[in-house]
Amino acid sequence: MPYLEIAIVVLLIMLNGLLAMSELAVASSRAAKLRTLADQNVKGARRALVLASNPGRFLSTVQIGITLIGILAGAFSGATLGGRASGWLLTLGLPGNVAEPLGFGLVIGVITYLSLVIGELVPKQIALRNPERIACLVAPAMTLLAKVAAPVVWLLEHSGRWVLVVLGQSQVRDDTVTDAEIHALIAEAESAGVLEPEERTMIAGVMRLGDRLVRTVMTPRAGVEMIDVNETPAKIGRRMADSGHSRFIAYEGGRDNIIGVIQAKDVAAALLRRRAPNIKRLVKQAPVIPETLDALDVVSRLKESEVHFGLVYDEYGHFEGIVTTTDILQAIVGVFRHGRAEPEPDIVERSDGSLLVSGNAPIDRLSDRIGMAVPPTREYQTVAGFVLDRLGRFPATGDAFTERGFQFEVVDLDGRRIDKIIVSRQAAAKRRAAI
Repeated sequence: MPYLEIAIVVLLIMLNGLLAMSELAVASSRAAKLRTLADQNVKGARRALVLASNPGRFLSTVQIGITLIGILAGAFSGATLGGRASGWLLTLGLPGNVAEPLGFGLVIGVITYLSLVIGELVPKQIALRNPERIACLVAPAMTLLAKVAAPVVWLLEHSGRWVLVVLGQSQVRDDTVTDAEIHALIAEAESAGVLEPEERTMIAGVMRLGDRLVRTVMTPRAGVEMIDVNETPAKIGRRMADSGHSRFIAYEGGRDNIIGVIQAKDVAAALLRRRAPNIKRLVKQAPVIPETLDALDVVSRLKESEVHFGLVYDEYGHFEGIVTTTDILQAIVGVFRHGRAEPEPDIVERSDGSLLVSGNAPIDRLSDRIGMAVPPTREYQTVAGFVLDRLGRFPATGDAFTERGFQFEVVDLDGRRIDKIIVSRQAAAKRRAAI
């Protein structure tokens, strides 16, 4: 009985599977995670990191093993099991010209099937499920194999590099992580339950800060409360009490002559002491921030400011608005409630699946929501700016256009400001129009 021969073939197939699993595990492992495991003193992590850092040498080592196993399995099965199968078929009464090719064909078919399933598919699926852990387990054996086969590995590695040079391919692996890959990883972590939806929203908000200009998160000049320092303290106190804000822009002689920021608590403290405060002395300086500065860079400037408050100016020296730490935080986590009023969200999904979008909503937030890419270098930062850019004119209520499978319709104007836009897929928009 050919038990020994069968056992040898099965062993060779399993060794082939081990090498295939090792190859995919090391190639699929993330260097950052291997470094973390190495810092935790996980056995084999440092060796796996070394193997992953030199893929040419590692792949050559694995390929030598797989090739040798394939040659041995083929030769052994043809010389032994194929002959035994042919002899067995002859005993069943089949003629020699049929039994011999049929016997060899059966053996080759069975071994090919087992090699694909046990020697390739199953080991690779195991490797993909936890590549870093598998890489740590197989790293010591792969390192030893690389040392044993060092001369042949050196020849194959340098031959492969020479071929790559001839083909004009870079020998350096590009390990640069893109924003899209980070977003995909975050989405995968959320679907796996590692991250909560709120955590994903916050991470995405932090990543967007680096791509946003300060003018997309600031409070524009039209919405800023301003105080004339030449008014009486009592009048200033009443205006502060009625507004509900805690900080105000202080100006003198005209709204364009801004001298700093005044805090309601300072005025209130002086009035409670029944003293007539000198309003000018209560004015504090705030950093001047160019409107073209990245929102992420604003954070460091606000941290150094006494009032955590910045004055935003354009390139011509005109005051455009203010930016505060609250504005930065709201850009990350969303709008906070002020008093009893419910915060109005930038994007609201309607019953028909379309989106009601505020014109002031950042275009990158809408882009993330509907999966529509926008140019990284653009003149606009809000959805209203995107609409103006596409129409090339100031819109009227009801104006619409399509962009990459989506229809954008202006449904509300506030004076000359685009207030609300409905965004829907073209097919859904056509159905609504037909109804």
